[in-house]
Amino acid sequence: MIRRARDPASLLALLEGRANAEREAAVARYLRARGVEPARHRFASFEGEGENFSVDVGEGPRTLVLIAHHDAVPGSPGANDNAAAVAVLLTLLERLPRLVGPGMRVRLLFTAAEELGYLGARAWVREQPLGDIAGVLSLELCGIGDCLALWDAAGETPFLDAVRAAFEAHGLTRDQGYHVVGRIPVFGSDHRAFAAAGIPAYGLSVMPVAHAAALRRFVLTPARGLLMHLVRRPPPFDTYHTPRDAASTVKPAAMDLIGGALETLVVAMRQGV
Repeated sequence: MIRRARDPASLLALLEGRANAEREAAVARYLRARGVEPARHRFASFEGEGENFSVDVGEGPRTLVLIAHHDAVPGSPGANDNAAAVAVLLTLLERLPRLVGPGMRVRLLFTAAEELGYLGARAWVREQPLGDIAGVLSLELCGIGDCLALWDAAGETPFLDAVRAAFEAHGLTRDQGYHVVGRIPVFGSDHRAFAAAGIPAYGLSVMPVAHAAALRRFVLTPARGLLMHLVRRPPPFDTYHTPRDAASTVKPAAMDLIGGALETLVVAMRQGV
């Protein structure tokens, strides 16, 4: 039985400002305290080491994988990158049993060492079975903004159609409530390990719609973006990988937005969308 979680904003303190080993242990401890024993996947290589945790809800031949990495870069409290995403999935976990229908499974995957070139996700893809995965979303930067951004969506797939349909069903309109962006040259996340294995996989973030044009320039033309934003990068990248990435900058409404959209996606996939 999954014990009730707190709201996502209150969970930021679970990880914020902690060393990566402490962040990793905090996720496992939190899950066990709520009656959930995660599957543990420890990995080590010359690049680094860590432990991934996964929790499955439901059973069936189709699996939706939702990822949030629990590590942060040194020197950053790591609130928006990526404690906010972890908090969203921990809150979603409590709601999943009533949302997941027959024939499908939702896997919440909490990865280590994303900041080391998606090391944890790459180890998972290399060592775990992947045949039943219908699609993957990797949550990044989920605590600042009022618009969803689905990125690295360079080609059409049935899973991409399902995600867009779910966003629309959630009341989000394209280019206002959500944006779909193609391959981003520099920034990436754990979904790329799955995409390299031929699985439909995308990044999912929350962004401020008022800064959409500046954000597109910044992420799609990074050299030009660095020159244009040498003094001030557009939010949420103004705190990204800096000591300013603190819980005080994270907005509960942003986490609620992405959490609600994910609930709608789970229901839509249950209904065969």
